[in-house]
Amino acid sequence: MLLHTSRIQLPALGTVLCVLAALLLLGPAATPARAATPFAPVDPATVAAFQLRAGSTFTDYDRAITAVEAQGAVTVRNATQVLTSGGRTGRPGLCHGTGLATRLDPGGFCWDAADDTSNSYTDAGGWTPQGLTGSHDAQPNGLWEGRTASLASWHFSRGMQGPNPVPNEFTRVSLVNAENNQIRYNHLLLVRPTLGADGKGNFTKVGAHADGVVWYGNKVFVANGRWLQVYDLRHIWKVNSSTEAVGVNGGASSARWSNYALPMIGEYVTTADGGACSVTTGDRPCLNSLSLDRTGQDGLVSAEYKRGAAGGRVIRWALNADTALPHGHATAAYSSPIWAMQGAATDGTDWYLAGDCPQGVGDGSGDPSGARYSCIHKTRPGAAPHVLTTSPVYTQNLGYAPATGRIWGLNERINSTTGVRVVFSITRS
Repeated sequence: MLLHTSRIQLPALGTVLCVLAALLLLGPAATPARAATPFAPVDPATVAAFQLRAGSTFTDYDRAITAVEAQGAVTVRNATQVLTSGGRTGRPGLCHGTGLATRLDPGGFCWDAADDTSNSYTDAGGWTPQGLTGSHDAQPNGLWEGRTASLASWHFSRGMQGPNPVPNEFTRVSLVNAENNQIRYNHLLLVRPTLGADGKGNFTKVGAHADGVVWYGNKVFVANGRWLQVYDLRHIWKVNSSTEAVGVNGGASSARWSNYALPMIGEYVTTADGGACSVTTGDRPCLNSLSLDRTGQDGLVSAEYKRGAAGGRVIRWALNADTALPHGHATAAYSSPIWAMQGAATDGTDWYLAGDCPQGVGDGSGDPSGARYSCIHKTRPGAAPHVLTTSPVYTQNLGYAPATGRIWGLNERINSTTGVRVVFSITRS
């Protein structure tokens, strides 16, 4: 806990020794972030300039979705039907070392072997997880029609360490049924619906990094830099063929080997001219990680990633609970002192930030590359963060589950031999 007082008093020597002993016992949980810089509120005038601007795509995509569904090449499904349709089999429990403090009661699950070891460095390419959300965001009670479920976002890239890399070629989300100590999940390829001059509907791939994701009611938000993409789980398309193609060809539909496609229903953009966003400065914020805050008026929380540095901004965007869509304006923002911040979530009082560990913390991960553990930092507005716990190598998005009081997250680390990816949850203290 961070204590604030209006005046400083010098304690007795015995008290000092007790405090020092307690700090040593706490270990990483009491380690300050780099330079103990505060999690500082952003100037209100700058916050007022942050906007999510809706494009005309909502109308265009609605027409295209209607046309595709009318042609009969896809079968419309909803989230519950997908969650109960079987699919791939994951592994309950944390099957890899995580670095998570045992006092935080860590739990979670792992993907199947293929998804655990997929490798975007190869010429053939592979899928990499980025964002995490679930029924803990979708509904206030933490359940989706009585079920505990997770939803993760992934990007597909190829040859990322070679001379001709192909980044962000495809994007997908995974719906995970985590009931009865079993992990069953299905991948849904994210697609963009189109409408031809002949009035026929079709769809194409969505190429994006899928930085962050939030499941809110029937809507799914996917963050991609300046773009906030919106999907609707009442329009999941069960395709009728399994090929590498994406789209409708005659009476056949395919989603690049996936059984399902999820069409975009619209997009928002953070820049007035649709151009590039800018990390840490100006009124053109980047949307990297995403989480949901249900304290007060519901809101999306986005965070900016800045490689090898601090200063990424955490921004809260108002949501309209009736439409399950953004109001369009930001309500608060903070400048984060966490280096390479990858995730941000709040329980309404404290903030939890994933990123690099401070010097001297995070060693011992056992990663063959020498990569250190990530850290989850805890703070409040105006206060300096401290390390709550080390966490899996390359921890990404974080989220908070109000119904259980737990923090959720996942990591993206690639190990094409044994795998090292987990989806995890921890208590807050």
